[in-house]
Amino acid sequence: MREKNSNSSISAVSTDGPQILTRDQHPVSRQYISSNALKVLYRLNKSGFDAYLVGGGVRDIMLGLTPKDFDIATNATPEQIKGLFRNCRLIGRRFRLAHIVFGRDVIEVATFRGHHDNPQQAQNCGKTSKQSEHGMLLRDNIYGSIEEDAERRDFTINALYYSIADFKVYDFANGAKDISQRKIRLIGDPETRYREDPVRMLRAIRFATKLDMDISKETEAPIVSSAPLLENIPPARLFEEFLKLFLSGKAVENYTMLRQYALFRYFFPVVEEALVNQSLPYLSPFITQALTNTDDRINNEKRVTPAFLFAAMLWYPIQQQIKALKQTSSLTPQDAFFAAYGEIMGRQQQSIAIPKRFQSVIKDILILQDKLARREGKKAFRTFEHQKFRAGYDFLLLRHQVESAQGCDDLAELVNWWTEFQQRNYDTQQQMVKTLGRSKPGARRSPRKRRRPRTNNSQD
Repeated sequence: MREKNSNSSISAVSTDGPQILTRDQHPVSRQYISSNALKVLYRLNKSGFDAYLVGGGVRDIMLGLTPKDFDIATNATPEQIKGLFRNCRLIGRRFRLAHIVFGRDVIEVATFRGHHDNPQQAQNCGKTSKQSEHGMLLRDNIYGSIEEDAERRDFTINALYYSIADFKVYDFANGAKDISQRKIRLIGDPETRYREDPVRMLRAIRFATKLDMDISKETEAPIVSSAPLLENIPPARLFEEFLKLFLSGKAVENYTMLRQYALFRYFFPVVEEALVNQSLPYLSPFITQALTNTDDRINNEKRVTPAFLFAAMLWYPIQQQIKALKQTSSLTPQDAFFAAYGEIMGRQQQSIAIPKRFQSVIKDILILQDKLARREGKKAFRTFEHQKFRAGYDFLLLRHQVESAQGCDDLAELVNWWTEFQQRNYDTQQQMVKTLGRSKPGARRSPRKRRRPRTNNSQD
């Protein structure tokens, strides 16, 4: 059943049909659409199917932004799409999608979605729909009309369809108005939509920060109470959402909003517990500074790795766990580290499934913090030659920056030494290592004791 749009604060698809923006009433133009997306749109249209650019591509152009993705909606089924494109692969279990591959460029094509609560329609199209006990959609291969597809979209600003046939924009949920008013608004009842897919709460935050918009009051209202629904999201999917939220150049803003709406705990439960209890004084400024640095690097088109952020999130909780283990066991420092690391990382993996390739880098960064402090003999050179030395050094700099701002200058000598070490030639580096012990106050070597001559007291 469609929701009427009469005097309701909840946005719904209009039963009177879409608002149609003619070519002179909107800024969407083929010059802003990738050539590969146009190829797909034209071939679908010439083959007798409806074909629309939809979602973020239309939204971003209307906001004056350069789109990064071009998604297409059509009344062709996935099998029919595959029949038109040799470079097509079908993916997805929850909802079947077609990916048209042009080298590294992938154009996603989706068949119009129908209502999952229409069993007759499901039977007719031979597809199935399934929901969990919490109302989350587990399988959703129901096809329908463009009107139904618009109702199934999450936000009004994503229910805008650009037709390649007549170059008009079809607005089914007042999305153009919300774009002009810079509002993030869900289509339909927010609580129901969050139950269907809890990740929509994260998307609302991400769109708000990415597009510099405000979340509407009715969309915002159920987020805190609906937050526990994120427990039902697979850890692998939360890893993908982590990347979108924290490696987009808006990490600080997203982090602030995630905590504001009680969502951050479902990404980092150990960290959230420490933040709430205020048991680790350096943790909060450390996270904020790490996210700030990451945003700066991304916005300056420099490389970043999610491993560095995971290391920043978990460093102080791991140190706290090491301290607790030392008080209750006789583990060596190395064994205490690995035990603490295993405990904290094990708990973390239950929330976010961190791929092994990043786990190894996280471990290297954390282990290097100890190696950087041990510079005697050949240790400094071995550490300097470590594959992840630069990441470990940058992490040390970050620790010093945050801790010194809080009045602790314990890392100053270590940071200055390694900063100079990198700038010197090999001979000077050797001299720095040799004089390392003598540079420490009271570090005089004791005179070598003369060994007594051995006497043979054995009897013949």
